[in-house]
Amino acid sequence: MSLKLPALDPATVAPRSTSGYPEPFRSRVLPREKRALGDTLGLTKIGVNLTTLPPGKESSMRHFHTREDELVFVVEGEVVLVTDGGEQVLTAGMCAGFPAGSRDGHHLRNRSDRPARYLEISNRDPEDGAEYPDVDLAYREAPDGKAIFTRKDGSAF
Repeated sequence: MSLKLPALDPATVAPRSTSGYPEPFRSRVLPREKRALGDTLGLTKIGVNLTTLPPGKESSMRHFHTREDELVFVVEGEVVLVTDGGEQVLTAGMCAGFPAGSRDGHHLRNRSDRPARYLEISNRDPEDGAEYPDVDLAYREAPDGKAIFTRKDGSAF
């Protein structure tokens, strides 16, 4: 059965297996897959990705957002949530939320032997930035919406 918008089968959304991260960070996350559900549904105020994280990979570098709230909801499998407070295992049906401006860096790691899938949901704020407490990486968004990654001192990779 074929669905028509506003309904959507996520399997019909082409996965993106790229990352804006420069090396040596890119190889820590790829080949994760993101399916941009929010974009496909025409959502402009919130972003929603269905992400598949292979065993041994990280969702991102540990980070926090300056202006965006973020929520992750585990759909399948198991991930380890890493924050300033330590590590917690999240399994299917569990979630975690990160308020904008909270300086508690977070990311997910897949230490299991099978892929994990989770939803990433956030508001879209063109003035958002991200900080990475554990690595020499900085992020900001260009006026055209593209991600710009630099070292913390502003120099290019």
